[in-house]
Amino acid sequence: MLGDVLKHSVELAALGAVVFMVLDGNSRADEDLLPRSACADCAPGRQGTTGMGAIRRVVVNAGGIGPGFPLAAQKPEIPLFVFSSPAAASSWQAVNDGVMGGVSDGRFRITERQTLEFYGTLSLENNGGFTSVRSRPADLGLQAGDSLVARVRGDGRTYQLNLYTSGRTRAFSYRAPVQTRRGEWTEVRIPLDRFEATSFGEVLRSAGPVDSAAVRSVGFLLAEKIPGPFSLEVEWIKVERQGVRLK
Repeated sequence: MLGDVLKHSVELAALGAVVFMVLDGNSRADEDLLPRSACADCAPGRQGTTGMGAIRRVVVNAGGIGPGFPLAAQKPEIPLFVFSSPAAASSWQAVNDGVMGGVSDGRFRITERQTLEFYGTLSLENNGGFTSVRSRPADLGLQAGDSLVARVRGDGRTYQLNLYTSGRTRAFSYRAPVQTRRGEWTEVRIPLDRFEATSFGEVLRSAGPVDSAAVRSVGFLLAEKIPGPFSLEVEWIKVERQGVRLK
């Protein structure tokens, strides 16, 4: 059987399909080499070493690369924000509904795991209902056709990935939803042209698409109108750009 599986995998690969073999519990099943969806039952960070073993299933992506597949096969990704030292905190700030009279408490910190943790309590009191963390304004160097990729671990809530541009009013941003899974690391990829212009939470169709060169800040917003504690951890944020060759 193993020989037949290998033979057909080679044939599929020759046709441009991407083939992943998910091995049994005694086999190599490195999460870095497999799509997250295919390696759901692999232990975190596992580096199996005991030989070929039996193949549990073969995962084929005939249409190219999708979310969660190995980065080596995707478009190159350029680091935008990493959190490898406490000094990274100086490039970020929390903005809560207190600016409008609300009492939500959103904070952030750089953890010993080299991540940014955005946490606190969302409140709907005093006409509030949002909390956010965002990078301080800077030239981010985004270009048309770029996508943002973030590795996050959440609490099951739906957050918004926000882009803030120069020359806009205080409550204006471009947003895209980020659905988290409680306690699970996921990689989220959002093309710039998927972000929607919003003001005070309302979509502005007349604002047009985001001007990549005008983006000065990125951040995460929680405004789903469900009060209570929250926590979102961010390992990194990258830019996926077509045609870039990284060394």
